[in-house]
Amino acid sequence: MKVEIQSDVRETAARLGADVPYALKALAGQLADDPDMGSPSGMPGMFTVAVDGDMFDDCPDLSVGYLREPDRIEIRSLEALVLSEASTDGSDQEQELDQGENQVADLVAAAATVREVADAWGRITGWLKDHAPVSYAALRAGATPAAIAALEEDLGIRIPVELHGLWLLTSGDEGGNGWGCLPGNRALMSLDSVAATYRMKMEAQADEDLSNTDRPQEERITVWEASRIPVIALGPADSTTGLYLDAESGYLGRWSRYNEGSGEVRDTLVTYLEEAADMLEAPALAAGDKPGLIDGALVWLSSISPAQEDRWQPWTG
Repeated sequence: MKVEIQSDVRETAARLGADVPYALKALAGQLADDPDMGSPSGMPGMFTVAVDGDMFDDCPDLSVGYLREPDRIEIRSLEALVLSEASTDGSDQEQELDQGENQVADLVAAAATVREVADAWGRITGWLKDHAPVSYAALRAGATPAAIAALEEDLGIRIPVELHGLWLLTSGDEGGNGWGCLPGNRALMSLDSVAATYRMKMEAQADEDLSNTDRPQEERITVWEASRIPVIALGPADSTTGLYLDAESGYLGRWSRYNEGSGEVRDTLVTYLEEAADMLEAPALAAGDKPGLIDGALVWLSSISPAQEDRWQPWTG
């Protein structure tokens, strides 16, 4: 069993004590042999395990949270449970306890989000497999944790848990006969496209920042925020516009290569995928777009041309 430790957890370990990184490494070895040694958190795949700090010279008692997947374990949180002798004030101890409880709550919420993404994407791919095999075959395999970590380092921002979970399931959509599988025939971008688009948008903002120095505060222009991660393109071969996920707000927004007004979409990635799945499973209730088929590929009504109308077969369920 492969065990990975998130970079922020390693940084926390280095701050908690000289022997904490070693204790964490020792725990990783134990988890590789016994993935179920922790206590279930109440959410699928999420566990917590305690480390006895007395077994090491400079290490407090620790609470470690980890996500267990079929072929890997990811250590996601690290918290000191006992303060050092230099800090024994009762209020400080209470604060440490509150922080530990908050950390567990965050793990539970993250596990719920991962499950929601997996369920929604599973509904979409299940429909594609049964009804649109060409579109199903165009989906890329999931990205490796190492590839996602490399992209995270390249962008310099933390990948939100919902996007991390989706990319583990698929790393993009090559397009079934040229059409993406999401409403509007949009397509999930490959990790390489994500990185290239992000760099392009950051460069555009850097150019604006140069001009902003000569503009009054109220006239300064923002075309991109560092927290925005492009995830969906207009189509498999068209990256002029698309949707980004804001890592800070958790909401989707629209981006354009030409820096026209982008707008926040009041959808999270979870709700966006759930709505797409709903439209496939209950097309009569679909409001934003209508699914159909052309030669075994999913094609949404909003993007077909007049020349394709005769070939398009609406999906009625």
